[in-house]
Amino acid sequence: MDALPMEEQTNLPYSSKNPGVFHGCGHDGHMTMLLGAARYLAETRNFAGRVVFIFQPAEEGLGGARAMLADGLFERFPCDELYGLHNSPYNSHSQVSIRPGRAQAGAAFFDVEVHGRGSHGAMPQMGADPIAVGAGLINELQKIVSRNTDPTHAAVVSVTEFHAGSAYNVIPSEAVLRGTFRFMEATDGDMIEHRLRAICSGVATAHDVRIDVDVRRVFDVLINDPDRAADAIRAARDVVGDSAAADAEVTMGSEDMADLLRVVPGAFFNLGHNGDVPLHNPGFVFDDTILPVGASIFARIVETRGG
Repeated sequence: MDALPMEEQTNLPYSSKNPGVFHGCGHDGHMTMLLGAARYLAETRNFAGRVVFIFQPAEEGLGGARAMLADGLFERFPCDELYGLHNSPYNSHSQVSIRPGRAQAGAAFFDVEVHGRGSHGAMPQMGADPIAVGAGLINELQKIVSRNTDPTHAAVVSVTEFHAGSAYNVIPSEAVLRGTFRFMEATDGDMIEHRLRAICSGVATAHDVRIDVDVRRVFDVLINDPDRAADAIRAARDVVGDSAAADAEVTMGSEDMADLLRVVPGAFFNLGHNGDVPLHNPGFVFDDTILPVGASIFARIVETRGG
């Protein structure tokens, strides 16, 4: 259903057989839990109403939720409430945590292409060095949050890629920077994008180069409905006891279930498991022992909320 463009380094017998494709965030486990809940509920029918199971592809920044919404998801399958989970190696096994209200950041990805003029490495005056321009841009972009955002608001700008050059003695003609910014207030997202574009424009003028900027707002801020969050905790406690609580911290990580929750009220919670390797790490291992736990929580939510 979903994977990351990275190499798996777990050496497990069921490791990915496809180079550069790795379930490094556990979404395959999420799908398994949902299938388990669907099978159980289909067999027991111990609920009232109608249940819709949403198997959404392309969560890792490719807009799977928005594609399903554009395809008429909730027009074709009307829903009153919506629930989802994410595995968490950062919490103890079977610990369920949720944050009512604003819980996860909105996010954007950006590409910045610096088009300069190449020259010999010994004669930089003959060109316009995109590497020097790009390095300066990184420093300027880091100031967006510290000098433009309300200090009480959570926001972050990260340049995560820098590509340029191919030889020791050649100043290249182009440099490419890529990265992401996160925000808990939509107005901060607008401000960051505006400042990013303005800084690139000003730097381009100052250094006599062309800078092209592409910004893609890929996730909304995830907002959990307080009542639905309380319902999820009550149902989870029937499965895991008091380890279920509304005690999650705000996270700058993003999740495109946020787009679905803007249409249908609901709750998105974390389910802890064994392991100390973080998500999106080449050595991440999903703990299969939480599969029945997650499936049972989903089923219990349906049994307690149906009607």
